[in-house]
Amino acid sequence: MSIRLGYQMPNFSHATTPRELFPSVIAQARAAEAAGFDAAFVMDHFYQLPVLGAPEEPMLEAYTALGALATATERIQLSTLVTGNTYRNPAMLAKTVTTLDVVSGGRAVLGIGAGWFELEHTGYGYEFGTFTERFQRLEEALQIIQPMLRGQRPSFDGAWYHTRDAINEPRIRDDLPIMLGGGGEKKTFAMAARFADHLNIICNTSELPRKVAALRQRCEEAGRDPQSLETSFLAFVIVDEDGDRARKLQEELLQKQAAQDPSGLPVQSLREGQADRQFVGTPDDVAEQIQRRVIDQGVDGIIVNMVANGHEPGVLELAGKALSPLVHQG
Repeated sequence: MSIRLGYQMPNFSHATTPRELFPSVIAQARAAEAAGFDAAFVMDHFYQLPVLGAPEEPMLEAYTALGALATATERIQLSTLVTGNTYRNPAMLAKTVTTLDVVSGGRAVLGIGAGWFELEHTGYGYEFGTFTERFQRLEEALQIIQPMLRGQRPSFDGAWYHTRDAINEPRIRDDLPIMLGGGGEKKTFAMAARFADHLNIICNTSELPRKVAALRQRCEEAGRDPQSLETSFLAFVIVDEDGDRARKLQEELLQKQAAQDPSGLPVQSLREGQADRQFVGTPDDVAEQIQRRVIDQGVDGIIVNMVANGHEPGVLELAGKALSPLVHQG
């Protein structure tokens, strides 16, 4: 398993009607596959996120969507970025992602994190709990999920979860990858060192040198070779053959976010806050920025979120051609 170049679909608002929505999702997954992306991701949310739109904007249930994408694609890996652990019983989640692996012919990746969006928890009736409790639950869940993905039958008695000889059949492999997502240098990185095959680091690019050093330290503390834990960075990319159009799309996105921001932050403040995670311009501009700000900092790969224009025909091809040489050797 290797995810050096991934594509996340965070937005389903570009379709005119709900009937037209999923054909657009299929088209993006197929375009990402044709453009050389290693994996396609959907978010595991029930409401749209505050930085991307209003809560009532369209949002698909992740694993139903991934199961459908499995039948519409051939090679690309399929995952969430990332599953909210609080939304599913861990044994059921192991069964769900294993079924996705069977349906897709061995292309599933379990992306998982502690969960953070309180509005969804309240709206859907899931217990939100404290920050500490959510990470305790994630650590317990991984002690159930990892053995179930490996063909074992775990019995577990924790503060949050309980299993008895949990069976997970059928499976087509015993090495279904686990990917953690987050930026927490103590809790998330320590769990990644213990349980994960891949860590998607979510932070500002200026923080990457410190994050990479912290991850190495967590691996050493766990007795693990840091080279055995693949890393990627979640990047917000706006690319167009016309760099001025890319910058115009960025400005339009910032204006939309400012209008929806309940804190009332001005556009300039939003721009300053997001600039460290955004890569904007022509394909060459974006490739140079990602090489310098991400890959040169010791990160293996990149997962791009192209909320402004990723759904437009040809854009994923542009991104794939520009970014694949940075992360795929040979």
